[in-house]
Amino acid sequence: MGLLLQTPRARGRRLVRRITADASSPLADRVVLVTGASSGIGEATARAVARRGARVLLVARRADELDRVRMVIEGAGGVASSYPCDLTDGDAVDRLVTQVLAEHGAVDHLVNNAGRSIRRSLRLSEDRFHDFERTMAVNYFGPVRLTMGLLPAMRSQRFGHVVNVLTWGVQVKAPKFAAYIASKTALDTWSRIAGRETFADNVTFTNMRLGLVRTPMVSPTEAYARLPALSPERAAELVVRALEDRPVTVGTIPGAVAELFNLVAPRLSDLAFSLADRRFPDSAAARGQR
Repeated sequence: MGLLLQTPRARGRRLVRRITADASSPLADRVVLVTGASSGIGEATARAVARRGARVLLVARRADELDRVRMVIEGAGGVASSYPCDLTDGDAVDRLVTQVLAEHGAVDHLVNNAGRSIRRSLRLSEDRFHDFERTMAVNYFGPVRLTMGLLPAMRSQRFGHVVNVLTWGVQVKAPKFAAYIASKTALDTWSRIAGRETFADNVTFTNMRLGLVRTPMVSPTEAYARLPALSPERAAELVVRALEDRPVTVGTIPGAVAELFNLVAPRLSDLAFSLADRRFPDSAAARGQR
């Protein structure tokens, strides 16, 4: 799904670690909170950071699946704690923040991975405004509320890093993804601004504009079955690299090309995406069919 784009400075840090044969990770002994940790990218990321010596805080709605992931991590010699929480419930997020800070003092790294994807045309969304409300609740308001709750402790200890698992759709602006991409774009923009306000406190943000990842979230869309995609494990490797190197943005070459196309030739890109929109109709799931 394209090559990883990172700054020369980040690549240089990785090269130094390899040359000096320093196998230790900056994540060792750090507290890393991962949302959406019960499956997919979140689970793979939690297991990967635990292997690097981090104390992992697992957050998701499904308590039984969180316990399964926790036991897998502990069985491999890692340290993990599970915190069931519905991120669309503001009061529940506030209670989570209070509990986590009471038990751990501060969170060093936060991975906002939990998300909801909807691929549905506007024509089929005319009587489904809740599609937009639900995606904003999970993809924007939830992570922002959680991040805001954890930020004061990060700034107080003068260290913190937030990784947002987003989509290259924020650059592509693909049809049928109005609800999903708009919510992810909101988080992308909010984080860039937040990062500028917290930069002096050594609290940084990384926006990960990933391509397609083969997770249960994308399975209802038939068109995805024929497209190349990253495995959750490969996506988790990119997340871990972002946690260690702290770049501003992680993206793909196709995403950058699409963004440039949209800027340089906006009407031509409208035509191209209009043709693509007609070529790939709504899925059976989007039409309400199983």
